[in-house]
Amino acid sequence: MIDPKIRAQYEPTIGIECHVQLKTRTKLFAAVANDARDAAPNTLISHICLGMPGALPVLNQQAIRLAMFAAFALGTEPQKFSKFDRKHYFYPDLPKGYQITQFDQPIILGGHVDITLDGQTKRINLTRAHLEEDAGKSTHPGAKDYSLVDLNRAGTPLLEIVSEPEIHSGAEAKAYAHELYLLMRHADVSEADLFYGNMRFDVNVSVSKTQELGTRSETKNLNSFRSVEKATDFEINRQIELLEKGQSIVQETRGWDDAKQKTFSQRSKEDAHDYRYFPDPDIPPVIITNESIADIKKLMPVLPSQLRLRLQELDLDSSCVETLLEEMPAGQLIAGLLDRGCNSKLVKRIANWLVSDVQAMLTGSGTTWKTLKVEPQHLVTLAEMTAANQVSSTGAKVVLAEMLLTGKDPAQIARDKNILQMSDESEIADIVAQVLQANPKGAEDVKNGEMKAVGFLIGQVMKLSKGKANPTLAQDLIKKQLGI
Repeated sequence: MIDPKIRAQYEPTIGIECHVQLKTRTKLFAAVANDARDAAPNTLISHICLGMPGALPVLNQQAIRLAMFAAFALGTEPQKFSKFDRKHYFYPDLPKGYQITQFDQPIILGGHVDITLDGQTKRINLTRAHLEEDAGKSTHPGAKDYSLVDLNRAGTPLLEIVSEPEIHSGAEAKAYAHELYLLMRHADVSEADLFYGNMRFDVNVSVSKTQELGTRSETKNLNSFRSVEKATDFEINRQIELLEKGQSIVQETRGWDDAKQKTFSQRSKEDAHDYRYFPDPDIPPVIITNESIADIKKLMPVLPSQLRLRLQELDLDSSCVETLLEEMPAGQLIAGLLDRGCNSKLVKRIANWLVSDVQAMLTGSGTTWKTLKVEPQHLVTLAEMTAANQVSSTGAKVVLAEMLLTGKDPAQIARDKNILQMSDESEIADIVAQVLQANPKGAEDVKNGEMKAVGFLIGQVMKLSKGKANPTLAQDLIKKQLGI
């Protein structure tokens, strides 16, 4: 554990490179399926993926289109001119011996991601974002003297988003990674499934006591927000410990051992000149017209920052807002209700149902927000019934559960389950009169100020009405008939 006084002497500087898998049907340069999640090894490949002699790559236009959406999500616009280059290195999972990427003229320059931490908003500027193909995957079976290579991911379209070194803690790094995740999902650029590697984070960390940046390490292929934070904090502490001992920091690539919660050395870090970049001769430059840029801008969906503001207007607590953003279909449903001009109090009630009751129903059920069949108007009807005391809050949850299973109208469900509340004042007044006559002591106790007795009398009203009386109305009528 670093002494806080020593820790305070060092300024950590963090930059993050994030690889986002674009949700195209096919790979970046080959007409091969892009979804390798359930595919057997080396089945989603072609002569282009394998880098066979004479194989000519053809650029996937949808990847360009998705990159344009990403540019607007990142607070900038796509470049009108960009080109592809070859980045040379030799590794078993890269059969060509080079990776097709964008070097000096990427499709996105600039942009930013705004994060909020401890109530404070901070802008993290971006250097660039460029398109490139993924490599394959090497696996190393335990206790074996060989490695295996699966090339299903070779050629998968990636957008690599590079931040400026403006992050200064593990908590900021985590907040940045999470906000970037939300941006890519809400812009419909990527599935952003971290479990399947749709987003991977490389974290560059250095520490220094001066304005001059220290030597950095790069911890690669982090696939959770927690690992981004923990790996960043570990590297900060590791580097400070080394410097305090008079040792130097080695510029290197490191991995993250989640079980041990520590980083480990993998290889020395290459510089740009080591890759011998040059323009790819097989792929023409990408030219984007002003008309195309304007068309994409018109089609941009609601982004997290915009949706967050709308949800906050409902006076929802922050955890509810973030859950609706995280569970994107739920947040979009609420936004749609607001767009229709629904009463904000009803929408707030629905929002709370979604993040509590509906979320609980989905947990462990095998159903997801994507596959959930929910009719927005049914939710509005149920919220109106609850507000009008036609069903109790407990009854509403019963109706909600049945409604999500069957898709039936909530009023019909309430009738079928016999849980519609009695809201006719004259009818409830007759029941209250009977209860007061049958329970003179309870009535006298309430008159004498023992308000706990009201609960007993309401219970008797509910019993006599077979649970159908509106308890709030019953309480008002008890006080009215007792003259208090």
